[in-house]
Amino acid sequence: MTVQQVLLLLLLWMWLPHPCHTEMLFRRTPDLRPKSFGGRALGNDGKAIHRQKRGWMWNQFFLLEEYTGSDYQYVGKLHSDQDKGDGSLKYILSGDGAGTLFIIDEKTGDIHATRRIDREEKAFYTLRAQAINRRTLRPVEPESEFVIKIHDINDNEPTFPEEIYTASVPEMSVVGTSVVQVTATDADDPSYGNSARIIYSILQGQPYFSVEPETGIIRTALPNMNRENREQYQVVIQAKDMGGQMGGLSGTTTVNITLTDVNDNPPRFPQSTIHLRIPESSPVGTAIGSVKATDADTGKNAEVEYRIIDGDGTDMFDIVTQKDTQEGIITVRKPLDYETRRLYTLKVEAENTHVDPRFYYLGPFKDTTIVKISVEDVDEPPVFSRSSYLFEVHEDIELGTIIGTVMARDPDSASSPIRFSLDRHTDLDRIFNIHSGNGSIYTSKPLDREISQWHNLSVIAAEINNPKDTTRVPVYVRILDVNDNAPQFAVFYDTFVCENARAGQLIQTISAVDKDDPLGGQKFFFSLAAVNPNFTVQDNEDNTARILTRRNGFSRHEISTYLLPVVISDNDYPIQSSTGTLTIRVCACDSRGNMQSCSAEALLLPAGLSTGALVAILLCIIILLVIVVLFAALKRQRKKEPLILSKEDIRDNIVSYNDEGGGEEDTQAFDIGTLRNPAAIEDKKLRRDIIPETLFVPRRTPSAPDNTDVRDFINQRLKEHDTDPSAPPYDSLATYAYEGNDSIAESLSSLESGTTEGDQNYDYLREWGPRFNKLAEMYGGGESDKDTS
Repeated sequence: MTVQQVLLLLLLWMWLPHPCHTEMLFRRTPDLRPKSFGGRALGNDGKAIHRQKRGWMWNQFFLLEEYTGSDYQYVGKLHSDQDKGDGSLKYILSGDGAGTLFIIDEKTGDIHATRRIDREEKAFYTLRAQAINRRTLRPVEPESEFVIKIHDINDNEPTFPEEIYTASVPEMSVVGTSVVQVTATDADDPSYGNSARIIYSILQGQPYFSVEPETGIIRTALPNMNRENREQYQVVIQAKDMGGQMGGLSGTTTVNITLTDVNDNPPRFPQSTIHLRIPESSPVGTAIGSVKATDADTGKNAEVEYRIIDGDGTDMFDIVTQKDTQEGIITVRKPLDYETRRLYTLKVEAENTHVDPRFYYLGPFKDTTIVKISVEDVDEPPVFSRSSYLFEVHEDIELGTIIGTVMARDPDSASSPIRFSLDRHTDLDRIFNIHSGNGSIYTSKPLDREISQWHNLSVIAAEINNPKDTTRVPVYVRILDVNDNAPQFAVFYDTFVCENARAGQLIQTISAVDKDDPLGGQKFFFSLAAVNPNFTVQDNEDNTARILTRRNGFSRHEISTYLLPVVISDNDYPIQSSTGTLTIRVCACDSRGNMQSCSAEALLLPAGLSTGALVAILLCIIILLVIVVLFAALKRQRKKEPLILSKEDIRDNIVSYNDEGGGEEDTQAFDIGTLRNPAAIEDKKLRRDIIPETLFVPRRTPSAPDNTDVRDFINQRLKEHDTDPSAPPYDSLATYAYEGNDSIAESLSSLESGTTEGDQNYDYLREWGPRFNKLAEMYGGGESDKDTS
């Protein structure tokens, strides 16, 4: 019989329902009453050994998974020797799945499974069984534990944890190089049969890769696989259980394999000769162009370093490798000149920086190319003979003196003439000037080193034919010192001498300063302008001098101040000197020589005058001053000052009261009865807009009768004011800002009448009614005369 036939018979036997009575080290609690057993043995002591009879003997059942029958699957039968078959015993089942997954017949002890069982969910179940008396419900056998094991069948295919794997292997790897390992798992029982024995095979990816059947390790199968030819590969791996035999279940996964790059390709220039052009005016550091060698590799394996290895321009040009683009940038190293050289030839080499020793046989990993650089002619600006100029000149030179000359030339073959000029932004005071033809710089204003020791000029050179193309050069002018300043006192000296001073006593130490700066340093000499009987000067020969007294005792009552002329001279040529006057005050000092008072008026004050008395005197003086000021102010108020200060000051005075009146419609703004009131006529008040020089007694004017016309009343008042000597010689206009409502007369102001030209027609005044007849007669006199005649 073959192995397959044996396995088939075994499976059929396992499917047949039959109880299991196998005893496997089952421990059982003895029965309550002794039971006889057909057998007797003697012990070592000669006594008979009695053996108790087991009630049941079992502890393990087996059950096949994935049962597909229509009836409950039979598991086994429990039977106690106490069971007489009369139904007095009851079998009870408890534990995993009891009552749901597993049920027991209470009378017979038959156990059945109610549904299909999957071993991959649970491989065994532990249950407990007990037989009790149905009437008393007392156990006749102690509770025993048993196990139901689930027999596995091949119902699970191998599975991979990943549907797609990603792996890589270096290109040019030898055959058998490990790429990646894939592992599948099978949920079936590995200890039972071959259901979980997995064999790996390759379904796609040959002949490039292979897989080990037992381990699932994928290895290279071809030598010298080149990434530059093909980079990506897809391999399909199958995992099959049952040892890979027919009828086994299988699962697949996909492995994407990438060939990683190695440096197996040298760089190559696409051209053997490269031509570049550059203007001769390009400054140093200018990029002329780039060269690039191609490399089939990637990443660091394609990194290239460029260098100039030969040529006639190795000292004129540089090449720099640009890492991000892998290009060689050729730059100018020294200034170019078309008139000197017009063509340069360079030999440039490109070499890999990371070379793999395993592939030296594929080298060399470098390449060369020829670069020809043509220099183009441009109209260059003038070129100065120096990059900067330094001129030194004494400050006492005459105006128009040439301090130096700058020179420039046109580097082009045409050699155009040059015009020079000064940048006035560097010479705002216009102290210097330059000859435009020959570049001579001369002075146009006097120089003074003490004002400015350095002058930084900028000279511009331009071609006459092309004035826009210019060149600048700095010119530094240093002003040399000439002894043209006399020394003076270093500071202002506040000198005093004590009244009790003795002859030869030091009262002051003086020093001097000089704006000049001689080469040998400053040296000053001090002396008196004339012999002084009171003081003398002693030169310390260190640019200082001491002022000493020549007699004993001074009196500030006799002379409070002495003036001492001191002559200070320097040591340079020509010698400069000046006379400084010291003011020496005579002061009262204590016994230690400390000054107490220098004022001569202090001698007149009482010796016992206290500070409080001085404060009282000061307050009295202030009070007297305040009284005088108040008296003067009151006197000024009493004096009338005319508003017109001179005869020529003749002008109109307009006083605005911001109240114009209400017109004809306004009957509340003004009462006509006021004009007729005799009291108002006699109540004459002085004007407030002027201060009359003399006070005139108001004149009595006859009272107007009650029937006096308003016109006559106004005329009378007008005559009075015209003859009033206290009236001002100008018009006084009172304005009233309110005119009233709905006045058909509109404005009667004559202020705007001056703006019209020629005669005006006032006939419309007659149309306004009898109230305006008088105005019509005044302004339309000709017409009124005709009417009256």
